[in-house]
Amino acid sequence: MASDSSPFDLRWTHDVFLSFRGEDTRYDFTDHLYNALVGKGIITFRDEKLKRGEKIAPKLLNAIEKSRSSIVVFSKTYADSRWCLDELAKIIECSRKYRQIVFPIFYHVDPSDVRKQTGRFGEAFTKYEENWKNKVQSWREALTEAGNLSGWHVNEG
Repeated sequence: MASDSSPFDLRWTHDVFLSFRGEDTRYDFTDHLYNALVGKGIITFRDEKLKRGEKIAPKLLNAIEKSRSSIVVFSKTYADSRWCLDELAKIIECSRKYRQIVFPIFYHVDPSDVRKQTGRFGEAFTKYEENWKNKVQSWREALTEAGNLSGWHVNEG
């Protein structure tokens, strides 16, 4: 009998959960990626209703849990969004717990900046250290783990 953490116990509702910073890539790279995935018959979840300042919705966390894999599009201001960082922490948690696959795309960012929280990723954390102490460590761990994964580095376009 499978344990509660077995990926076989879950009923997948999506093949891919797409995590991205809307203002950086929604209408170009991520839109093209989403359309390509859907065009190939890959059931893909992307959030269309994000409002600034809102907490991450339970529906979104559930979509992450019910996805076989995640594609994370790291862009210049990805770490400026607490919502994106919360998503990433949940994605990494599901990767560990359910063995979901994470595919990182480093879109005009250096993977080492993600991994080490330097450059724009480091700048984002200077504003979090005081007010978000309870989450900073999990965000850093998630970025480090995701930054260590083999992925795609996109610089053109």
